[in-house]
Amino acid sequence: MKAIVQYGLILSLVMSINSSSLRAQGFHFSQYFNAPLYTNPANTGFIPESDYRIGAHHRSQGATGLSIYKTNAIYGDMQILRDRIAAGWVGIGGMILQDQAGIGRLRSTKISTSVAYHQMLGFSSLLSAGFGLAYANKAISIDRLTFSDQWNGRFFESTIPSQGAQITEPNPSYFDLSAGINYAYFPNDNFYLHSGLSLQHVNRPPESFFGYSNDSARIGMRTTLFLDAMYKVDNRIILSPSIYYSEKSKVSEFLFGAHANLNVSGDGRHQLIVGLYSRVGDAVIPVVGYQLGKFKFSFTFDIPGTSRKAINQFNGTELYLQYGGMYSVMSIKNHTMCPTFD
Repeated sequence: MKAIVQYGLILSLVMSINSSSLRAQGFHFSQYFNAPLYTNPANTGFIPESDYRIGAHHRSQGATGLSIYKTNAIYGDMQILRDRIAAGWVGIGGMILQDQAGIGRLRSTKISTSVAYHQMLGFSSLLSAGFGLAYANKAISIDRLTFSDQWNGRFFESTIPSQGAQITEPNPSYFDLSAGINYAYFPNDNFYLHSGLSLQHVNRPPESFFGYSNDSARIGMRTTLFLDAMYKVDNRIILSPSIYYSEKSKVSEFLFGAHANLNVSGDGRHQLIVGLYSRVGDAVIPVVGYQLGKFKFSFTFDIPGTSRKAINQFNGTELYLQYGGMYSVMSIKNHTMCPTFD
């Protein structure tokens, strides 16, 4: 009987949050190409044009006039030991992500740190490996949810006591491990290729509002593959195509597309960013942005491709800001791995 009651509570919780917010429980960015530490810990300190960078995301997604969930993230990473390691260096970084979803305000918070080692292979390629450690916490406002045992035959009555209040772990937390490997190839100043593989939830930590620790409560391992490139057409245009694939518990996400940096000032200081991406089977994602020196801004809007009803009910906007810099002018000689405007 107890198992039946717990099953009913889980089902009620799922129905209260709804399918859109369930999708948000895994952090989700349309601008995957601007989320290096989230995509792969081996990207930590892989910054072809800078010694350090700081980036921030804000994503809002949901029905028109009612936000289903919001995701915020901030990260930073830097290169160290460039003068101590022959043809190599170490990257260190950190990231904070927070997501709020659904009527029950399901809140997910993750604080992570990562480290990566980067080694040149000759003069035209680079091999990187990294790992990350994160502390994750989830919380939900039980008082905002309604459960099956509060149904009075006509509507859900919040004044009726519910077994939902007996959830044993309203704030589950755990440590999470990730690992990854990358390879970069840059045969000349006009072409660059970068690919990688990462594994998240390597330790498969348990996550349950009911205190479960068995296999059914453990998070499935997430595998991510990506491939991106940069090609300098001339001193006015640099193209950046990419593809991204992620799979977890037999649920997958596949994105691809490209954007272009347009040299509007002639010296590369002012760059207009325009492009188009697609989340296969879900949405078309236009991107527009601007880069001014060390600062970069970009904006995307998910346009569902199924029907007018879907467009009215589900969309997503995403804003990204980044600042990258050098420790000194002398560092510039170490950054020749991607095309730049003269």
